[in-house]
Amino acid sequence: EGGITVTADQLPLSRFRVLDLTRVRAGPTAVRQLADWGADVIKIEMPQGAAGDDGFTGDRQSPDFQNLHRNKRSMTLNLKADDGKEIFRRLVASADVVVENYRPDVKHRLGIDYEALRGINPGIILGSISGFGQDGPYRDRPGVDQIAQGMGGLMSVTGLPGQGPVRAGTAVADLASGLYLAIGILTALLQREATGQGQWVHTSLLEAQIALMDFQAARWLIGHEVPGQAGNNHPTAVPTGVYPTSDGHINIGSGGGQRWVRLCKAIGAEELLDDPDYSSRERRSNNRDALNALLSDITRTRTSAQWVELLNDAGVPCGPIYTLDQTFDDPQVRHLGIATKVAHPKLGTIELVGQPITLTGAPERPWTATPELGEHTETVLAELGYGAEVIADLRRRDVI
Repeated sequence: EGGITVTADQLPLSRFRVLDLTRVRAGPTAVRQLADWGADVIKIEMPQGAAGDDGFTGDRQSPDFQNLHRNKRSMTLNLKADDGKEIFRRLVASADVVVENYRPDVKHRLGIDYEALRGINPGIILGSISGFGQDGPYRDRPGVDQIAQGMGGLMSVTGLPGQGPVRAGTAVADLASGLYLAIGILTALLQREATGQGQWVHTSLLEAQIALMDFQAARWLIGHEVPGQAGNNHPTAVPTGVYPTSDGHINIGSGGGQRWVRLCKAIGAEELLDDPDYSSRERRSNNRDALNALLSDITRTRTSAQWVELLNDAGVPCGPIYTLDQTFDDPQVRHLGIATKVAHPKLGTIELVGQPITLTGAPERPWTATPELGEHTETVLAELGYGAEVIADLRRRDVI
């Protein structure tokens, strides 16, 4: 299964060069998608960037930072210095994509807004992520993931009924905005093949979080129903939720139709099929607590592993509830190979979170670890035609 091992220039996005000005998580998530599929990503960092600690993703050797910035090259460049701006302009002239996640006004101060970039390269695509959008009353507010989770409605539907708002256990808005931006950039690259023109692609943490609310958001927009907290129960499909076993808990997904019938038969509770309290989806929803109590009395009689095997064999979705060490020890997860090995010069062989996408026409290649600060500065400058003496002078003057 997998193809032959190849170099990055044989991968799907290898013909594209990406200038990465992103920080923290949302922007790097977008760029990571491009880097993993072979784009030549140049991560541009300040010469005084030290270890790369941004307050959220840790120092350069931390798991989070290493996972976010793999498969890139790193160069240092002072974009506030005139010579630094000139080097950046030369990079833009031969690049395909620039990605940034500064606050909207910062682009103009640095001279990297879309109009400025288009003047250098009409085919350039600028990808931007902000907290709340590139214009509007909140455009200049600082935005972080948890603020977007709250404003986008996620925290109001997460957690147990009545316990108050609860944040999700991962950076949902950051990750979603990064993935949406990556989709937007790829769409713009496809359009450029027809038009020859680049464009500005932008999203925000707030927009991405609202988009992820999906059916919950539609319940309000179409049905004018304000969803509340449902805890571990599915908001609309009953019974679907967490059930106790003799040695822990499991998830069961049996929202209706034949799954409900299969569940009752598999657990030896066929009498529930004739009970008027549970005879329809609406009745099961109205009597959810009583039904869950009945089911819990049954699920407590066997181990989690026994129920997972029995119910799946019966065609009822059922699975264990893992801690992350258990997740990566699961035989299916191991088979999928989503833990991807990378050789790091200081940390040795480490594992990163791999791509969840398989392209059967794309060859495999060894990933590269997150580069050290400025590891490729001289190589990139040499590619632009800068000689050794000029590079040494730029370094003396803290331009690089």
